[in-house]
Amino acid sequence: MFTTHLLTDFNLPELEPYRTLKRPLEHQHQGIFVAEGEKIVRRLLASRFEVISLLLTPAIRDELRPILEARPEMLRVYLGQKKQFEDWLGFSMYKGILALGRIPPQKSLSEVVSSVKRPCLLVATDGVTSAENLGALVRNCAAFGAQAILVNQTSCSPFLRRAVRNSMGAIFQIPAVEKLHLPDALARLKTLGIRLIAAHPHADCRWLSQTDLTRDCCLVLGSEGQGLAPETLAACDEAVAIPMSADVDSLNVGAAGAVFLYEAARQRGHV
Repeated sequence: MFTTHLLTDFNLPELEPYRTLKRPLEHQHQGIFVAEGEKIVRRLLASRFEVISLLLTPAIRDELRPILEARPEMLRVYLGQKKQFEDWLGFSMYKGILALGRIPPQKSLSEVVSSVKRPCLLVATDGVTSAENLGALVRNCAAFGAQAILVNQTSCSPFLRRAVRNSMGAIFQIPAVEKLHLPDALARLKTLGIRLIAAHPHADCRWLSQTDLTRDCCLVLGSEGQGLAPETLAACDEAVAIPMSADVDSLNVGAAGAVFLYEAARQRGHV
């Protein structure tokens, strides 16, 4: 269900989240996020996430009409032209389409773990502050069968606009637990019989292909610049590395996560 509003005044109070795209922390505090791009907005509309409103051109509104009419909530659709949106927002858009969604209530770590099938495959981040890299990692989780992503308090939110964009909407299907104190969370996972595998570029004794990823496990990844914090590394059961050329010492977390997750999927017979 939806109502249509011809947009002539971009200063309407309900449009403030669109006017503050460059102030993402405000969105986090309000429990909302912005999705941009046709594929991502379509995936949002196909999800169980609450959708608040959309900025659409008339042509895209007509394309999306069956999906909009099938939504359970009453959506507010604001119509305008792509150039009009770009002038108001201050950046170029591939197509005239943005949506405002609500971040769902976060489940506890125990609730998420108890809801996944065994053997489980989880991913945890430590200090990943690049929204683009975190979004890419979420997309990799969806591609290779990880069941949840655990985001510590020094990582950015997977619901930042750039993270949602780089995940290509995968965050709408991968449960996320945010703002964790990672050593405590890892200790909890260990009590549940989940093996903790640290991605560590300087692991001395084991390559990625030599470790067993077929059992319950959580892959723990840090930022390219800082890697894993010492207390995070100490909490893990083992540290493993990706073999690579001697003149390259690390990969960004999105690329490293893809390699780790592919190896887990390969060992489990999923690829």
